[in-house]
Amino acid sequence: MCIGAGMRDCCSTNTKVQTPTCCSFKPEWVLGNMETSAGEVQCVSTEWSWADRIGLIKSRISAFRMHYSVSPGLYAVGEPDEKCDVFVTANYKLSFDILRVALKGLNAWVLILDTQGINVWCAAGKGTFGAEELIRRIRECQLDKIVNHKRVIVPQLGASGVSAHRVRQESGFRVCFGPVYARDIPAYLCAGYKSSREMRTIKFSILDRLALTPMEILPAMKHYFIYALLILVIFGFQPGGLGWGKVWAGGSPFLFLGLVSIFSGAFITPLLLPFIPSRAFALKGWITGMILIFTALRLIDLPQLGHGLLVLFSYLFFPAVSSYLALQFTGSTPFTGRSGVEKELKTAVPVYITALSVSLILIIVYQLKQWGVV
Repeated sequence: MCIGAGMRDCCSTNTKVQTPTCCSFKPEWVLGNMETSAGEVQCVSTEWSWADRIGLIKSRISAFRMHYSVSPGLYAVGEPDEKCDVFVTANYKLSFDILRVALKGLNAWVLILDTQGINVWCAAGKGTFGAEELIRRIRECQLDKIVNHKRVIVPQLGASGVSAHRVRQESGFRVCFGPVYARDIPAYLCAGYKSSREMRTIKFSILDRLALTPMEILPAMKHYFIYALLILVIFGFQPGGLGWGKVWAGGSPFLFLGLVSIFSGAFITPLLLPFIPSRAFALKGWITGMILIFTALRLIDLPQLGHGLLVLFSYLFFPAVSSYLALQFTGSTPFTGRSGVEKELKTAVPVYITALSVSLILIIVYQLKQWGVV
């Protein structure tokens, strides 16, 4: 019989679910409390509420995700008993939501580790989703009193941070690494806790990458407004004060090129990531930026862009911005490791500093020439 289906029968007939009192605060996804041998455990819903969906959108487009977390500990899905599986996840609310919704129709336990509100894959890289925290939660929740099978299921993306040998040695629990995607859990259970090649494959499709681009674009746009103000001041500044008549004429093409560089590094590069030459994200972003800036300069027909200093500035500064933004995307992909990112940063950061410094010098020299000083 399929284990996934059998789990529906693993609940105890003596299980008692208690509803919180009218005055107690609880999130919408908490249905009530369940008594266990180790104390009360909250029962959670397997449905998306409107609040959950709004939280999902906010976590995709803003820094809201930095504080989108749930309390670590043990939770119940359905009416599990001592024979039901234990699924481990991070306390990033979106990771938890995806898991509990994937467990619809099953009876199971969910053990949430304290990853400081970071998702499983990133937390595994940082060390917060690891053997030490898993062992600590197993002990604190007295999991050995709640289940009798001594088995916890850890997501595949958390494997880099969890030493299965250490967990078994120090807690007595065996670690089973589940599929990459929570939606494959029922099939994984039906296969006898075995992940197929397909279940272990990280797809990271163009739609997956598209969903992540708002998190790259919106922070960049916040800095863009500061950049825009500086550009307008630089091109409007004259020996006698601010010449507002020259502000728009001089600065507008560079406002446009600034938007092009953001579009290049925060949208086009992530979207076309596998197709752009080089493994280095910084170089991918620079290549995309250079192509788009070259195209944009061909489209802009303004006299000041014929000046050699400004053309040089454009080819130096804007591709560097695109490169920098593309490098930020490393934290959103499964393509890079921590050591690879650190190595790339050591090379890229000095290049960015140099590009910015030379760009400032070019702009200053251009302005001095316009004033007839040099």
